[in-house]
Amino acid sequence: MTSVDLTTYVTFGYFVCGLLTLVACVATPKGSTFRRIGFGLLVVLWTVHTGAIGLRWAESYWQGIGHAPLSNLYESLVFFGWATALALILVRWRFAEDTTVMVGIPVIFLTMASTFLLNPEIKPLVPALQSNWLVAHVLTCFLGYAGFAVSFIAALLFLAAKGSDSLGDLLPSPALLDEIIYRSVLVGYPMLTLGIITGAAWADFAWGNYWSWDPKETWSLITWMVYSAFLHARLARGWTGRRIALLSVGGFASVLFTYFGVNLWLSGLHSYF
Repeated sequence: MTSVDLTTYVTFGYFVCGLLTLVACVATPKGSTFRRIGFGLLVVLWTVHTGAIGLRWAESYWQGIGHAPLSNLYESLVFFGWATALALILVRWRFAEDTTVMVGIPVIFLTMASTFLLNPEIKPLVPALQSNWLVAHVLTCFLGYAGFAVSFIAALLFLAAKGSDSLGDLLPSPALLDEIIYRSVLVGYPMLTLGIITGAAWADFAWGNYWSWDPKETWSLITWMVYSAFLHARLARGWTGRRIALLSVGGFASVLFTYFGVNLWLSGLHSYF
């Protein structure tokens, strides 16, 4: 079995897990055995997902190429799905909250399913990517993105709970969702900061300068500033509730543009990614 085959099985596994978690959240009370089974399946899938990434890394060396599976859009989407699953598992463990997991699993499935449209072939690295900074930079950035994704999901649930009395009875308390929004950013922000720092070091190694205002660099900085504003509003101004949820939604919109929009519509030094 190849890593691509294993990744495909994992992708459809997330689909099944999403359906199971949806039924469990709608039809059973908190703490039920059915909900625990759904969460257990998510943990198992994440473990297999980890194995698929490790297998692809090994395949790269078996083919004489030898690099971490973080070098193109296909590999980054697989890793983003892995990181988001990890973030959901940690949220479920920390807050015992199933609804965020229920909404987050379809995000993982769609992320993974989008890889079906891409070429999964393992290719040699272009010269600019041939650096040990690759793992540090991509790892920290995408762990940050995963934290922001969970904050975004919780923000959508918060806004839905506030916007509909009927949904409010089915969703977690606004206070709990507000805490998840904040704590997820609190984890994602230092990861993104490290990602920008390691990216600058990598740029100096690859291109001879730390910062060149490339579109990807610029939008990474914009995203960092949005989440800096989020933390300032929360910690210094005491913002909570709807305003902080909207900031989280705006921040993740910036993440998506940094990740996808720059590659699709803007050209620059990172266009190979």
